[in-house]
Amino acid sequence: MRLILVIAFLFIGNTMVAQNVIPKYEFLEIIVIQKANKRGKVKRIEVQEEQAALKNSLIDVKEVEALEQTSDMLNYMSNANWEYVDRKAIITEDNDPVWMSYLFKKRRH
Repeated sequence: MRLILVIAFLFIGNTMVAQNVIPKYEFLEIIVIQKANKRGKVKRIEVQEEQAALKNSLIDVKEVEALEQTSDMLNYMSNANWEYVDRKAIITEDNDPVWMSYLFKKRRH
């Protein structure tokens, strides 16, 4: 019986240590609205301010939304130590703007 308890205790301890090894990330979404049929010209950039990742972050929402090109946004986020993860496009009709969702991640400290 004692052997079983010792093994169970060691197993639970190792599981708890393993959980602390898994990196935790914060995620942030930025929406880029591009003009239709203008070869990707940015109409505007939007950041939802109620995202939890923005709390205690060095990102200035107004600065991001003032950027005029997607490459400027990617450079800004990279300089703020946010890693680009994914992009998804939403296209409804030929002449409608293209909505691009950019997802970034940052390791929690």
